[in-house]
Amino acid sequence: MKALLCKEFAAVDNLTWEDVPDPSPQDGEVIIEIKAAALNFPDNLIVQGLYQFKPPLPFSPGSEGAGTISAVGKNVTDYKVGDRVSFMSGWGAFCEKIAVNQKQVIKMPDTITFELAAATQMAYGTSYHALIQRGNLTENNEILILGASGGVGLAALDIAKAFNARVVAGVSSEEKAVVCRNYGADDVVIYGTEKLDKEGQKALSDQFKEKSKKGGYDIIYDPIGDCYAEPALRTINWKGRYLVIGFAAGEIPRIPLNLALLKGCAIVGVFWGSFTSHEPQQNVKNIIEIGKLIAIGKINPFISKSIPMKSAKDAIKMIGERKIVGKVVLFID
Repeated sequence: MKALLCKEFAAVDNLTWEDVPDPSPQDGEVIIEIKAAALNFPDNLIVQGLYQFKPPLPFSPGSEGAGTISAVGKNVTDYKVGDRVSFMSGWGAFCEKIAVNQKQVIKMPDTITFELAAATQMAYGTSYHALIQRGNLTENNEILILGASGGVGLAALDIAKAFNARVVAGVSSEEKAVVCRNYGADDVVIYGTEKLDKEGQKALSDQFKEKSKKGGYDIIYDPIGDCYAEPALRTINWKGRYLVIGFAAGEIPRIPLNLALLKGCAIVGVFWGSFTSHEPQQNVKNIIEIGKLIAIGKINPFISKSIPMKSAKDAIKMIGERKIVGKVVLFID
């Protein structure tokens, strides 16, 4: 079979698409012939050795996908050959076949395509967990979403509007603002791509606050960090929840903790990967609920591009340069 291989932690250009041995199922595992896999920002980090964990070399990046079960190992009780399934793997999805534990597999509804199933787990799983379990989202909330046109950001916007919350989207360009407006954002702030000095941060904070109808946000969803985090936090409402999703803009921000004291707010970490291992049953419930929302049309994942998997290296470079809007799906051609 073919696979995208990372043989050393280095630049994305070092990845290769080449032949590797087919996997065999171990006890409790299934083999999935992959039809589609989704691109996520951590794929750019993990191949460079910059993510929270480092897989043993060599490995294939890619943490989520969908396909058909082609073989099952011993003690597999819930799945059979021919089942249409989605899966989460941590890494290894950018290839033609993968062996995963049956606990990492979920049966797909007949009405959902492989592309859609592959594209919803991490982005929508992260955002649903963040907003519902960590942010205690209600329809009375006003939410500021940074990086709102990216995979997790757009998922957060989609979910928040499904719950009838008011959403202000923060983005880096007018092109991305159009996407967010079309997706239901009530208002938009464009903060550009340049690093902000203290004056620029104060001006951005003023822009955020001007867009709030309540004088401050009940939930702030932040997957980008860097110089945009503190201006956002300064606009949080009393007893608000600041959700720390990631640091796609570059640097991990240093937050003055007196802001949490003055605002009576909670700064809440959201690491979906750890959540899925610590609370697997709740995660499965979340994924099932997301599927129901898709089926009734309450949420509508945005797949902006479908790219052959052999070109995954180019897609990873694009997401690292923050040139991706919504989700990119890789398919086996």
